[in-house]
Amino acid sequence: MARKKREEEHENHERWLVSYADFITLLFAFFVVLYSVSRVDNKRLTQAAASIRWAMHYAGTGGTGALPIFDGPASEGGGPALNSGGTTQKAKEKAIELLRKKIERRIKPFLLERKATAAVTVVVEGRRLTVRLAATEFFDAGQAALRPQVLAILDAIAMELVPLDRMLRVEGFTDETPMSGDRYRNNWDLSAARAATVVTYLQEAHGARPELLAAVGLGSAHPISAEDTDAARQLNRRVELVIELDPSDEMLGTGIQ
Repeated sequence: MARKKREEEHENHERWLVSYADFITLLFAFFVVLYSVSRVDNKRLTQAAASIRWAMHYAGTGGTGALPIFDGPASEGGGPALNSGGTTQKAKEKAIELLRKKIERRIKPFLLERKATAAVTVVVEGRRLTVRLAATEFFDAGQAALRPQVLAILDAIAMELVPLDRMLRVEGFTDETPMSGDRYRNNWDLSAARAATVVTYLQEAHGARPELLAAVGLGSAHPISAEDTDAARQLNRRVELVIELDPSDEMLGTGIQ
């Protein structure tokens, strides 16, 4: 009996479509990954870098189970958080410098009008900002009453410092020349009276909170210059408004008005 001839199977010439579809899918996924990587969130990247430095004690409080050694961003869940409120030291310095420029810009027209550009000096030392008033411009010799013509300058300064709502210390200084009048016994009395006059004006004219004000008379104990010249003595006679700034204050980042 003859064996039945087996039919040959037809070869599928479209099997390549499966591999081609897989290849296209992988290629699509590859380009999606490239696109997502190319769109870097710079803000998040900066925060992540700051958090890594904080965790490694490069800056910030740092790590878990370690005593705080620096001020750093807050942590959540035992690790560093990507906290947008954490500011770098450079940003803090920039904020305080902006405040200094704001004060100088506000008082500049009054100083130019009086031709007394050296009457006010603004100094930044770390987190401390000092506004130095030349006593020869703001007070008569041996007196503690403010001259009426300089009140506009003091108003401009107060408009920047009082709204910060931080502790403001007013320090009075004199030179080493002994007092000759009967109203004040010595330079300690005069320096304290001048500081108290400025503090009283800030409270009454600008509504500064009394619990945030302090008046200190330092006499001639802390001169700027030790030279025995009229220019040095004039430099040493001064009243300083000193404020310790917290660079995270929102008001410091408002820019120059």
